[in-house]
Amino acid sequence: MSTYLEERIKYYDEEYRAGRALITDKQFDQLENNLFRIDPECDYFTNKKALPLPSLEKDTIEEFIEGLLPDTRLLIEPKIDGVAIAIKYKDGKFDSAITRKGVDVSRKIEQVKDVPKEINIRSTFVVRGELFAPEETPSYSQRIASGYLRNSDYQPNPKLSFCSFQIINTRTNEYESLVYLRKLGFTIPKTVEANRTSQVETYRQAWKAGKLFADYPTDGIVVKINSRKLQLLREKSKTDYPFWQMAIKY
Repeated sequence: MSTYLEERIKYYDEEYRAGRALITDKQFDQLENNLFRIDPECDYFTNKKALPLPSLEKDTIEEFIEGLLPDTRLLIEPKIDGVAIAIKYKDGKFDSAITRKGVDVSRKIEQVKDVPKEINIRSTFVVRGELFAPEETPSYSQRIASGYLRNSDYQPNPKLSFCSFQIINTRTNEYESLVYLRKLGFTIPKTVEANRTSQVETYRQAWKAGKLFADYPTDGIVVKINSRKLQLLREKSKTDYPFWQMAIKY
C-alpha cells in the first residue's frame, strides 16, 4: 500500500511530465530523498526508470569527510551545470535516453555531437552524464540544455555537448570507469585526485578562486570515493543514495 508521501511524489511527477511543474526541482528532489530513506523498495522506485539518476547531496560535505579514513582515495570532478541524462545502449547501439525525472529524450540526445551512436559492447550498457553548453555561464548552460529538450523542434543545437562521468552498475573504480568511457568514444570530464581527505578543502578553494575546472560551466565540484568496493558498501547501507559522492557548492 502506498504511503501519502509516495502518492504526492507520483502526483507531482505526473504533473511535471504533463508540463505543469507545481514545485521546484529542489523541492521534488528533497521529497524523493525523504521517501528513499523511508522505503527504498517502494513501487515508486521499482517502477521509476530514472533511479540511476539520483540527486547529489549538496550540504553535508563535513559529515561525508568525517565518515572516511584520512587516506581514502578520492576523485574530484567539475559539477557541470546542465541537465542530467542516462543513456542506454543495447548490443552496442544507442537505445534510449531519459532525464532524471524519467522523461524520454532519446531523439534529442541521439543528435548531440558527443553521444556515440554505437559502442564496442555487446550487452546492455548504461552511462550517466550531463547535457550542457560549454561556452556559456552555468545558469545559462542549464537553461539552453533544458530548452533544447523541451523544444518540439528536433534540429540539433551545436552549442550543446554531453559529458559522461559514470557507468551504472560497473565493477571498476571511478578512475578506471572514466578511462573506459573515453576508450568507448565518450567525452569525459577533467579530474583531479586526492590521496587524503584533507585535500578536499584545498581543491574547493581552488575552484572558488577560478583556478580549477575554469573551462566548464560549473556550480560546484563533486567529490567521489574512487574505490568501487567502498562504494558498494555505502550503497548497501541505504542511508543516502548514493552516499559515495558529494557535491560541494558555494
